[in-house]
Amino acid sequence: ENVRFEAAETSKDEAEMMGLAQSFADLADVYVGDAFGAVHRAHASVAGVPRLLPHYMGYLVDNEVSMLRRATDEPERPFVVILGGAKVSDKLAVIENLLARADILLVGGGMAYTFLAAQGKEVGGSLLQSDMIESCRALLEKADGRIRLPQDVIVADAFAADAATDTVSVDAIPSDMMGLDIGPITRQDFSGVILGAKTIFWNGPMGVFEMEPFSGGTRAVAVAIADSDATSIIGGGDSAAAVALLGLDESKYTHISTGGGASLEFMEGKTLPGIAALED
Repeated sequence: ENVRFEAAETSKDEAEMMGLAQSFADLADVYVGDAFGAVHRAHASVAGVPRLLPHYMGYLVDNEVSMLRRATDEPERPFVVILGGAKVSDKLAVIENLLARADILLVGGGMAYTFLAAQGKEVGGSLLQSDMIESCRALLEKADGRIRLPQDVIVADAFAADAATDTVSVDAIPSDMMGLDIGPITRQDFSGVILGAKTIFWNGPMGVFEMEPFSGGTRAVAVAIADSDATSIIGGGDSAAAVALLGLDESKYTHISTGGGASLEFMEGKTLPGIAALED
C-alpha cells in the first residue's frame, strides 16, 4: 500500500518514525532511494530505512543531484537564474542563497509585483505580499543591480481567460487591474539575457500560463532557454508543467527535474534528509 497510509511515515516523533522504518526494513535486504520528489522529506521510507539497510542512490536521484550540484558548485558563467511563481516567501531562501552564486536573477510571475512595490511602484490588484516588501527592498539593495525585474506587464480586469487586457509599463499599472504576465519588452529583455547564459536554472512561470492570454511570457522564456547553448536545468513543478503544457520539446533542455520542492530546497542550500541518508 501507499506508505503514507501509515501515520508514522510522516511522524515528527523519531522513535515512532523509526519504528515504521524498521518494519519496512524487515521486508528487504537492500534499499535503493530513487524518488527525488520525496528526498526533502524526513519520512520513514525516505530517510529512515536507509539508516537500517545497505543503501544505494538510484540512477534518477544520482542524476538529479549531479545536475543541481553542477549548477550551484561550479557553474559555467554567466550563470542566470530565472524565478517566477506566485509568492516571494516561497523563493526568498533560494534568492538569498543564489545571490552569492548567480550573475543575474530574472524575476517574473506573481512574486515580481512585491519587488515592484518595494521600488515604490503601484501594482494595482496584482498579487502582493505586503509583509515581504521590506525583505524585497533589502534583496534589491544587496543584489546591486543583479536582480532584473519586468519593465512591462500584461494586465487584466479579472483573473479569467476572457478578461479585458492591456500591455502597460510597470510604472503605469492601473489601480483597478492586475498583472498576469510579463510584457513583450520584458520578454525580449529576459530572452537576451538567457541567450547569453552558459548555465541556467529556472523555477516558476512568468505568468498565469494555464490561460492562453497570459502564457506568452512563460513560453518566451522557455523557448529562449531551449535555444540557448547553456546547461539548462528546469526545476520541476510548474516550470516542468509549463514545458509540457506549451508543447515544447523536452529534449532541448539539459535537465528537467522530477521534484519541484526538492530541487528548490536543494538550491536553497538545505540538507535534504533523503540525500543525506543515502550519502551516509
